[in-house]
Formats: sequence, structure tokens, C-alpha cells
Amino acid sequence: MPRPFRFGVNLLSPTSGAEWHAKCRRAEQLGYDVILVPDHLGMPAPFPSLVAAAEATERPRLGTFVLNTGFWNPTLLAREVATTDALTGGRLELGLGTGYVEAEHDKAGLPWGSPGGRVDHLLRTVEELDRLLGSDDLPHSRLRSSGGTPMPRPAQRPRVPLLIGANGDRMLRITAEHADIAAFTGARTVAGGKLEPLTAEELDERVGRYREFAAGRKEPAELNLLVQIVELTEDRAAAVRPWLGHLPNLSEEQVLQLPLVLVGTLEEIVDQVLAQRERYGFSYLTVLEPNMEVFAKVVEALQGR
Repeated sequence: MPRPFRFGVNLLSPTSGAEWHAKCRRAEQLGYDVILVPDHLGMPAPFPSLVAAAEATERPRLGTFVLNTGFWNPTLLAREVATTDALTGGRLELGLGTGYVEAEHDKAGLPWGSPGGRVDHLLRTVEELDRLLGSDDLPHSRLRSSGGTPMPRPAQRPRVPLLIGANGDRMLRITAEHADIAAFTGARTVAGGKLEPLTAEELDERVGRYREFAAGRKEPAELNLLVQIVELTEDRAAAVRPWLGHLPNLSEEQVLQLPLVLVGTLEEIVDQVLAQRERYGFSYLTVLEPNMEVFAKVVEALQGR
């Protein structure tokens, strides 16, 4: 049996506290299962935003989508994760990625390094989080023994669910070994930190490669896809034409076949989402904040399926 659908929305725009609470309540009303926050300069800080989202809502899970791991020291990140999971009542899902925008590292005064070095740092972070959050060897234990104030423990056991965003072979292998949720952007990083969509066939190959690496898992991971474009329309071709100039290597037909592009009537989009779950295994779909309202019609149509 296919895994039931889950739907998340990645909230991108900074707001006042009241506006943030209202936006999160709206996401809950629309039926979204997960409220997510990215980790880019100029966007909301992830962990305080998720705590505020928990205060405004009751049902949705809360996640980072995804942390730019190069911004974070693993021990300090463990403190953020433990505190946020405790304050949100065990609703946190931790998403990690290597980061792909060099200019953000430059602006933050942090080293960019090599692709291999960024993957190394992500792997060290995952291993340290497992050690610090999944055992009794936590910093708060040592503080307690010396009379200090203990750090909070995460509410979830054995650990906070881990999502990793991956595309290359090494990252897919790490995801297969460590992650509860395997996230696919449906794109590759090219020069200048830009994302270039994978064709449907290329994504087939990447998901297939992940499945090879994950063959020995005791429990299959949930597979996630980040959807970039959502539009309800009677004319699918007209809907994607404005995007063709940004995708010079793809024909109109290839763009319409991209899994991260959902355009058409409600019935056509529902059929596409069902077909993609069958083809790739994507049961957890994430949309960007500008598409929250329109995609809610798809969420409603697929509720419980």
C-alpha cells in the first residue's frame, strides 16, 4: 500500500508576530500537515519562527526546510533542536542540507569551502546530533552534575525525525543511511548557486539511485518533493510559457512533465500527484508560501488518500 500523503508549506516572508501567527493558523485551517521555515539570510530565523508557529497552532508538525548546515556548529545546533522540540511539545522535524548559495556564506563571514567539505560538515553534524540528542551524554548532564541549570531534552524519542535534502550520490548515500525523510528538490545546483530542474527521467534515475543505497534499511524513509510551481488553469501550455525563458534547456513539453511543476485543472493536478506517488514514491509534498492558498485545493482533494 502507498504511504498516505502529507503536505507541507515553506513560509518565506518575515512578518510581525501577529501576522506570523495568523499565517500559521491559516496554514492549519487549509489542512497542511507541516509548517516549515527555510534557512536563508533575509528570511525568518528558523527556530524562533517554529516556536511561534507552535503557539498559534495545534495540529501541524513544524520543520526546518532545510537548515544551511554550514551556518551551524553541531553542539550549538543540538541545543537549538532540543529546546525547540521541548517548547513545541515534540512537533519538530529537523531538515538539513549542505547549502548552495556562496554569497550567503560570504555575507555571514563563514567559509564556503569545497562541495566535498560541505558534505563532510553535514555528515559530522548528523553524527554529532545523534550522539548529543540520542543518548544520555548530553551537555545538560554535565551541567547538572556541577550544579548548573540543565539544558532541555528533546521531547521526541528516540530522536527528532531527520529530513535530509540530497541529489548527488554521496548525499543520497548519507540520506539513505541516516534520514527518516529523503527530500528531493528535483533540481541540481549549477554555477552561481542557481538551481536547474531535473527532467522527469533524470529524477527517475536519482530516486532509483537512492533506493539502491537504501536497500538495507529496516524501515523505508518517507520521500519528499519540493514543488516549485502550482497553477490551476484550463490551459497548461500557456501557464508554463512565462517560465520557458528561465529554462532554456527544456522544451515546453519537458517543462510540463517536470514533477516540480503542477499546472492544470484540479483533476489534472490530482491525477499528476497520484501518478508521481506511484512512479517515484513521493507521498510528502512541500509547496512554497506563494502557492499555499491555491495548493490547498489539492490538499483537500487528496485528504486521507
